[in-house]
Amino acid sequence: MFGLSELAVILIVVIALILARKGPELARNAGKSARILKAEAQAMKRAEQEEAQARGADASPRIIQGEAVAGPGAPATGPERPSADTDGIPPQGSRA
Repeated sequence: MFGLSELAVILIVVIALILARKGPELARNAGKSARILKAEAQAMKRAEQEEAQARGADASPRIIQGEAVAGPGAPATGPERPSADTDGIPPQGSRA
């Protein structure tokens, strides 16, 4: 019967044989993917720069419609929120 160390050696040899055949192909495909990704990133950057030039330097910023959210420490606006006293649960000891 094989022990754990013998099985590990056999597994390493099998992996090495598979990588010897498929390794160059995997590396080539990874290189192609990296080149495509780099080219797409550069194209997106160029498109953003062209769009910024088309808008002009003195153009107003884009306004995106949405709901304003108050930051920390800012007074809340909008519908009133119930306080902790009015959360619908009667205080302890009272009978409603």
